[in-house]
Amino acid sequence: MPLRTAVLLSIISLVFCGFAYSDCGSGLVSGQHSGQSTSFSKSLQRAQKGDREAQFQVALAYQAGRGVEQNCTEAIRWYQRAAEAGHAAAQNNLASLYERGVGVPQSDQEALRWYLRAASDNFPPAEDNLGSMYADGHGVRQDDAEALRWFRKAAAAGYPAGESDVAFMYLSGRGVVRDEARAVTWYLKAAQKKYAPAQTNLGLIYASGKGVRADSAQALKWYRAAADQNFALAELSLGLMYARALGVERNPTEAMTWFRRAAQHGSAAAENEIGVAYEHGDGVAEDLAQALQWYRKAADDGFAEAQHNTERLSTHLAKVNGMQVSSSTEFRRTSQ
Repeated sequence: MPLRTAVLLSIISLVFCGFAYSDCGSGLVSGQHSGQSTSFSKSLQRAQKGDREAQFQVALAYQAGRGVEQNCTEAIRWYQRAAEAGHAAAQNNLASLYERGVGVPQSDQEALRWYLRAASDNFPPAEDNLGSMYADGHGVRQDDAEALRWFRKAAAAGYPAGESDVAFMYLSGRGVVRDEARAVTWYLKAAQKKYAPAQTNLGLIYASGKGVRADSAQALKWYRAAADQNFALAELSLGLMYARALGVERNPTEAMTWFRRAAQHGSAAAENEIGVAYEHGDGVAEDLAQALQWYRKAADDGFAEAQHNTERLSTHLAKVNGMQVSSSTEFRRTSQ
């Protein structure tokens, strides 16, 4: 693998099995519904009369803050009612809240129970989430073969996250013989359905030549497709390509544009890259105070390299400031 590509892949790992959401309004599965055309008050009236689809819509509205003030407690209450009435999407969303510990005590067992209920109705998002639990060993014994079985079920229904996860299993040789060509085929299926994680992974694959002929134009195409959906990893990838001339002409200004977008969408790695740019005056005017601010933010958001950068730059600035104080003191002394 070319060294410059290895640098890119060392910073961005392939996206697998969804995301670690921590807030109430994230990770929604909307299901089949008329959505915005139905007012919250009308949905609430039907929900109170026992309509499980309306109960699900009310829960979604409370979780997303759509037509009503966001209220995770109320979202859970209505998900619970719809789930107990057999609504598969509500069962899936309730399971997701238990898995993440959002609004309820974290419980892999409760998450597993509700995912299984939804999967018994052949609900693809729940099947894919079950695959993730087996892949990660959350609430169950880690089992790649079982994970792949659930991913395949979701993929067979045309669910893009399932297709993307089947691709990852082929790419990494988990539960199946490693087959990069098949991985690309599955990623393409999901990417063509505008699934941003799969589009990003295709970009990484074309950038690295992993299972395909390396092609920076194709990498850019798929990164941009995902970035058009505000997918932070794709935006970060574009920034790195322009910052490090990875198959494109180096353009620090364009790199900063993408790093800022990725940071806005939650990428701690992008926050660290902004710090690097300010420290070295790359695409922006050099500003060590700004660099330190961005390093600290990235470190607070969990990016390990940023912690090192924070400590290093803090030490440097302390020495510089100490020298300035000493110089100033000496000047005053000699002027007396």
